[in-house]
Amino acid sequence: MAGRTASEPAPRPVRISRVLRLSGSIASMLLLVDLDGVVYRGTEPVPGVAAVLAARAAAGDDVVYVTNNSMWYRADYVARLAGMGAPVSPDRIVSSARATALYLRDLEPPVKCALVVGGAGLVHELNDVGIEVVLSGDAAERWKANGRDAAAAVGQVDAVVVGLDLDFTYARLACAAEAVRAGARFVATNRDPVYPLEKGLMPGAGSVVAAIETASGHAPISIGKPGPLLLQIAAHAVGGDVAAAVMIGDSLVTDVPAAVAVGARSVLMLTGISKREQVASLAVRDQPTEIAADAVELAAALDRLARADVRA
Repeated sequence: MAGRTASEPAPRPVRISRVLRLSGSIASMLLLVDLDGVVYRGTEPVPGVAAVLAARAAAGDDVVYVTNNSMWYRADYVARLAGMGAPVSPDRIVSSARATALYLRDLEPPVKCALVVGGAGLVHELNDVGIEVVLSGDAAERWKANGRDAAAAVGQVDAVVVGLDLDFTYARLACAAEAVRAGARFVATNRDPVYPLEKGLMPGAGSVVAAIETASGHAPISIGKPGPLLLQIAAHAVGGDVAAAVMIGDSLVTDVPAAVAVGARSVLMLTGISKREQVASLAVRDQPTEIAADAVELAAALDRLARADVRA
């Protein structure tokens, strides 16, 4: 990791007692919290944020985690967040995979069988709500063996569900595109063009979605941020009002626009990808409600928002 330059300020020390004192609840809120860049960066926790969230939860706030990542199952997040000291339970994890499963389950008529182009977490979430899954990898093998008959390889499916697929191939593309052309609902967990890793950027779910969109000639419904559906589904899952929620995220491209889309307030954390100087270039309606450089500033921002609720 590169060292801090001389022009960069030293990171502020996080005093947990100070964080906890600032986080005393005045009015309970629904907090919709992004993960990577907010609670952790890669494998490392962002200092003090888990303690702030734990204090808010203890004081009565509803803390729900919302992430565009569709690769992992809820139990994977629970173990990771609990290990960092963050308040968490499976019903408080609404990834784009979980939100997609809930969305498909609640359609009328509901989806019964889906072709899945994506990871194991997405498959598990769909199975959890009773949706039968046809794996795109299995369909692709049948396609290669049957003389490239995609319709026969896939069979009858109600939906094509697409997330990040690290093993995406031409054969999987052919099968998914044919199913969409045949009338299956086309649903994307998210349209993130890239997926950040410690060693750089790799193609994201949006890159896979774009290939299927191009090949099929049909545009998908997209669940993840910056659209409104992920936040709406997450709030509904816990019986909350999404317009009264506070979105805590690190992105001016996904998190803050999603909050704007549902009429919610937002806190931009400067612990991830977006920078303070980028905010000034946005229209006032597109700017975050609060900006926080670290856990101490996050706690103070949440206190201000809670006090505003009381005055309202």
